[in-house]
Amino acid sequence: MTQTNSADIEAARLLLARLGVSVTDLLATAAPPTAVPTFAEYVPIVSAAVGAGTRRVYSSYWNRLVEHWGQRHLDEPTPTEIRQLTETLKTALIVRRNARGGRSATEHFIAALRCIYTNAENDGLINPGSNPAIKVAKPRRFTSTDKQSQTHNSPKSTRSPPPPETTPPSTASSSDSTPKPPADAAAH
Repeated sequence: MTQTNSADIEAARLLLARLGVSVTDLLATAAPPTAVPTFAEYVPIVSAAVGAGTRRVYSSYWNRLVEHWGQRHLDEPTPTEIRQLTETLKTALIVRRNARGGRSATEHFIAALRCIYTNAENDGLINPGSNPAIKVAKPRRFTSTDKQSQTHNSPKSTRSPPPPETTPPSTASSSDSTPKPPADAAAH
């Protein structure tokens, strides 16, 4: 608690007396602070509020979020901690033949977090300016050729381009270089 001097206390008493408000009136009408829930408390609420498709896509990411940060309050993580958790989750991925180095998982995890935080904003649990998930950029998506070159370190195609068609200078004639109209066009 901050230390106040007697002049400040006396000024506060004088102001309260002029307003006709007592200290007990202030304490009785003060709104209790809204308790910010933990991820373990809030994820099931959001999961029940979203559609089946959203729940299907995000539930595995929400499960990992609760597994790692279940006891943390929604207002605790910073954007840096979100990026750290994203990197931690990427190390536990199952690598499949069509893997993209965790980019899709990162993108979906950030989207799942944004869904949680958007609902928390709408419910008045956090201020809109304090949403850490919105401050974390989603990874850039690969185009199909980017993906191939990134995952396989191979050129776009293993086939060589066809050689250019050239005619040796000694066999070329001047009449060969001018295009001739089709036979049907000459008859009409």
